[in-house]
Amino acid sequence: MAVENCTDFTDFTLLGLSDRQDVQRGLFALFLLIYGITVIANLGMVWLINMDPRFHTPMYYFLSNLSFCDVCYSSTVSPKMLADFLSQQKRIPYNLCAIQMFLFGAFADVECLLLAAMAYDRYVAICNPLLYTVTMSRSICTQLVAIAYLVGLVDSAIHTCCTFRLFFCNSNVINHFFCDIPPLLGLSSSDTSINEMVMFTFIGCVVGFSVITTCLSYSYIITTILRMNSAEGRRKTFSTCASHLTAVAIFHGTLLFMYFRPSSSYSMDTDKMASVFYTVVIPMLNPLIYSLRNKDVKDALKKAIGTKLCSG
Repeated sequence: MAVENCTDFTDFTLLGLSDRQDVQRGLFALFLLIYGITVIANLGMVWLINMDPRFHTPMYYFLSNLSFCDVCYSSTVSPKMLADFLSQQKRIPYNLCAIQMFLFGAFADVECLLLAAMAYDRYVAICNPLLYTVTMSRSICTQLVAIAYLVGLVDSAIHTCCTFRLFFCNSNVINHFFCDIPPLLGLSSSDTSINEMVMFTFIGCVVGFSVITTCLSYSYIITTILRMNSAEGRRKTFSTCASHLTAVAIFHGTLLFMYFRPSSSYSMDTDKMASVFYTVVIPMLNPLIYSLRNKDVKDALKKAIGTKLCSG
C-alpha cells in the first residue's frame, strides 16, 4: 500500500479482555487486588533483604533486583489496564504505546537475564563453594545486573524502533490489552517478515542464553547433589534451588509459547490469556514462591512483623 494512502492515526484503541461492562468491573476488582499484592510483596521483599544482614549475599542481591524488576515490569501494563476497565474509550496515544512496548520489553529481558544470573549463582554456591566469595563478589554481581539492564534496554529499543517504523493504514484497533509486538505486527499493513526475523533472533538470543545457562547450571547442580552421601544434605541443597526452578519454568514456558510462533498462528484470545499470566500473575507469584518456600525469609518476615506489632 502506498504511504500517501495511509490514514494518519495519532492513537491506538485497545480492545482489552472483554467488552462487557459487568465482566470488566469484576476484572478490575480482581486485577487491582493482584497488582496490589504484586507491589506490596515485591517491595516488601526488597525492604526485607536490605534491612536484614543475613540476606546481604549474592543470591538475595539478585532476588532483590528481581523483585524490583517485577514491580516495574507489572507497572508498565497493570495501571493502564485497570484504567481501561473503567473507561468506555480504551485509547492509548501513539507515542505512549511505543514507550509502553519499550519499557515492557526491557524489563522482560532484564527478568529473563536475572533468572540466568541466579542459576549461575546457585551453580557456583553448590558446585564450587570454596570459590563462591571470589567468583560472586559484590562487584561481579553488580556488573551482571548492569549487563542485564543494558542488554534489556538495547534489545527492547531495537524491537520498538522496528515495530514503529511499520505503517498502520487499515486500522488502529489493537486486539490486546497493552502494546505488545505480536498484535501490532498483526495490525500492520506493511511486510512484517523482517520484524518477525528480528523478533525471533533477538528474543531467541536472550531467552536462549537464559535457558542454556539455567540448564547447564542445573545439570551440574543435580550431578553434585546426586554425589552427596547424605539424604538430608541432598534435600537441603535442592531446597535452595526449588524456588528458582519453579520461577524459571513458569516464566520461560510462557515466553516460549508467546513469541516463538509465526504471526499466522496467533490466536489473540488465547494469547491475551497467556499475556495476563506473564504480565500480571507471574510478578505476583515470584515473591510468594521465594518467600513461602524459603524458611529464612519466612522467619525474617515473622520477626519483622512481630517487631512492628510490639513497637506499635
